[in-house]
Amino acid sequence: MAKRDFYQILGVERNASPEEIKKAYRKMALQYHPDRNPGNKEAEDKFKEAAEAYEVLSDPAKRQRYDQYGHEGMRGTDFRPFTDVNDIFSQFGDIFGSSGFGGSIFDEMFGGGQARQRRRSGNQPGSDLKIRLKLSLEEMATGTEKKIKVKKWKPCETCHGTGARGGHSTVTCPACNGAGEIRQVSRSVFGQFVNIATCQNCEGEGKVVKDPCTTCKGDGRIQGESTVKVNIPAGVSDTHYIPLRGEGNVGRRGGPAGDLIVMIEEEPHPLFTREGDNIILDLLVTFPEAALGADIEVPTLTGRARLKIEPGTQSGTILRMREKGLPRINSFSRGDQFVRVNVWIPKSLSSADKTAIKQLAGSENMSPGDGATSANAEKSYSSRGKKSS
Repeated sequence: MAKRDFYQILGVERNASPEEIKKAYRKMALQYHPDRNPGNKEAEDKFKEAAEAYEVLSDPAKRQRYDQYGHEGMRGTDFRPFTDVNDIFSQFGDIFGSSGFGGSIFDEMFGGGQARQRRRSGNQPGSDLKIRLKLSLEEMATGTEKKIKVKKWKPCETCHGTGARGGHSTVTCPACNGAGEIRQVSRSVFGQFVNIATCQNCEGEGKVVKDPCTTCKGDGRIQGESTVKVNIPAGVSDTHYIPLRGEGNVGRRGGPAGDLIVMIEEEPHPLFTREGDNIILDLLVTFPEAALGADIEVPTLTGRARLKIEPGTQSGTILRMREKGLPRINSFSRGDQFVRVNVWIPKSLSSADKTAIKQLAGSENMSPGDGATSANAEKSYSSRGKKSS
């Protein structure tokens, strides 16, 4: 399904100011927040959609690229769709402003206390990883399974991810007394204000390691490498990505692993050019084959197939081979293969060849006729041609 325009998603004009974009996103995020719409998949999708739009339109460089090239302009940048609403909270929670009691309105209304509780339990998830996977057109056409090596944070085997020697030597953080946060009270003529900040000593966990593991230095994880299998469905393109849950970096001291985002990248093909689910092949044929017709073999993504060249086929003619393109994802249909016929002209001729061609040149059938030019013979790919195999 085609992506919606980011400006339409937020309901703003293309010349909207950064403040208008921010205000529109805040309104949508509050409306479709998962805590306000429990179990509502449509609301969650709209929440993610609005966050993706805001991520691009709030960044001047990304917005300029999007305005110029649309969604295609996001390829090759660090932009990717959100797969987890928690990522949205961590990235954009600060735009909702101060509530006057520390934290944000977002936290006060929608479970910021729960997020702080997760930090105090030491269960912070690890970060996501992104990797690019190059695929040939043949692999995209049939689907495949790939094994990829990923360097990432893995649980420390010595302390089993706890970060403590022997596995059980954590104590209550003396700086925050186990709260995971530091509260600072300030008074002014307008009243009392409380500022809440994450404890820097325990990083919000409420506990610190008394006797750190000598292998991971108390972090609970070490750098390592894993081999991951990824199943590629038939019909993918370089606009697709595949999220592998729990295959990213593991969190500190027992925190769950993030995701591994596999970005699909198409390798250039020596014969075919892809256009959506269709592919294009430039085919050289001899003059006798074009003039007299022929039944020849041509390459396809799944092997060789027969193609009929009708007598009198002009150079530039487009022939369609139905359902020889790429399969459409979540569909039983396939694209087509279009063959652009080009008549090959020899650069060197023998005396006998020249004599034969001179004899043919005298025939009235060898003249293109009044008003006919080579340009008239060209047929654009968009017309898809009138002949098919």
